[in-house]
Order: sequence, then structure tokens, then C-alpha cells
Amino acid sequence: MTKQAKTTVLITGASGGIGATYAERLAARGHDLVLVARDQARMAALAERLRAETGVSIDIIKADLTEASDLKLVETRLREDARIGLLVNNAGAAAPGGLLDADVELQDRLIRLNITAVTRLAAAVIPRFVAQGEGAIVNIASVVALAPEFPLGVYGATKAYVLTYSQALNAELGARGLYVQAVLPAATRTEIWERSGRDVNALQGVMEVGELVDAALLGFDRREQVTIPSLPDAGQWETFNSARQAMLPNFAQEHAAERYRR
Repeated sequence: MTKQAKTTVLITGASGGIGATYAERLAARGHDLVLVARDQARMAALAERLRAETGVSIDIIKADLTEASDLKLVETRLREDARIGLLVNNAGAAAPGGLLDADVELQDRLIRLNITAVTRLAAAVIPRFVAQGEGAIVNIASVVALAPEFPLGVYGATKAYVLTYSQALNAELGARGLYVQAVLPAATRTEIWERSGRDVNALQGVMEVGELVDAALLGFDRREQVTIPSLPDAGQWETFNSARQAMLPNFAQEHAAERYRR
């Protein structure tokens, strides 16, 4: 999908932060929208403003993507609405604390939102995209997908999944018309910090959400598979990814490496 294509975009986590900003930017490009989030009142206010400013059509789906019935409702919309040509998998959450004393119920909810919902929503729309030979998915991951040293508990692991899943989709289905962009924000000024018990004002290097989304959309227009808006030197990612790919031929060995032999 390019700037000129006016397909409908479904955005999850669209009541605020990154999701609402994607809604603003894509409405300004002339795209009709389907907004998905738990907070219907905030989505309604956003939709009313964007309709008045841009004239686009906007539908709202109130849904908690950690609830199976709500998730299936959104899956059905993606599966059946042929107008939707872009899915922005933005809904996500973090949790307070690290791994030692983590609340396993909070971890489970985090996995359902950051992994299960992302996977099921993509799976709902991918067959239609492949059948028509075009379609795009934006998956919001995080730079912590590359930084397990950061004490963010299971959150970083869920975002590592989002990154790898996005890369796998491109590798398997990119030649059949599917384009998937993984966006890896660093610290961004959104409500996720407050909800996870952290003070964003205590952090350094926090990017404003508008700048983050504008950079991500530029990466989308360029058809980047991985977009890291805060990374000054793109060559660092390319070197990292090339080193990973260089290992691949060496994994399939009949015997253990010499260093493991006695």
C-alpha cells in the first residue's frame, strides 16, 4: 500500500498514544479507518474530530483484545471486510517489575495482548491479502526486542516475538504480495509508562509520539521491513542482521561443534 492507495486501515489500541496518532496521520492521507480499543468514549471523540477535519469514514469497535470473544469480533471484521488493506497491530502493554517477583496473571495478560492478539489478527487477514496479491501489516514492537539486558520482565520477550514474527512473515509471504513492517520504538511519551507503574519524566531520551509515528510512516513508504526511528546509524542494524544471517548455514550440522567434543 502506498500513499496513493486509499484502502481502509484497522488500528488497534487506537484510543490514545501511538494508535491515535497513526489514526490522525492516516486520516490526513485520506484513508478510512476502523478504530479498535477498550475506551469507546475516547475513540468516539477522536473519530468525530477526524471526520470533521478530513472527511474520511471512521468505524469504531470497542474491544478488549485479551478477551477471546472481543478478539474474535475484530478477527471477523478483518477476515470479511475487503476494504481493509492495512492492519496496524499497535495495541500493547507493559507490566511493572522484573521476572523474579512478577505477577504471573499480569504476565499472562501481557502475552495475550502483545503476542496472541497480534498473531490472531494477522492470521485473520493474511489469507485475504495473499489471495488478492497485496496488503500490509504494521506490527509495533520495541527496541527492547534487541535488549534482553533491560529489566522489563516479560515485556521484552513479547516484543522479540513481534519482531521475529514480522520477519518470518516477510520471508515466507513477501513474494506473494504481503508487506510487513516491524516498528521498534525506544522510549516514547505515551500512557504505557503510567499504566506500568513507571514515571516517563524520570527517563532520558524520550521521543514525542508524533515524531515516532512520522518516522515510522516514512519507513513504511520506503518499504522497510524493520524501522528503528531512534537509531542514528542504520548500518548498525544492517550489520547486526547480516551477522545473524551469516550464522544460518552453520546451524545444520550432523555433529556438535568441535568446541563441545571431549
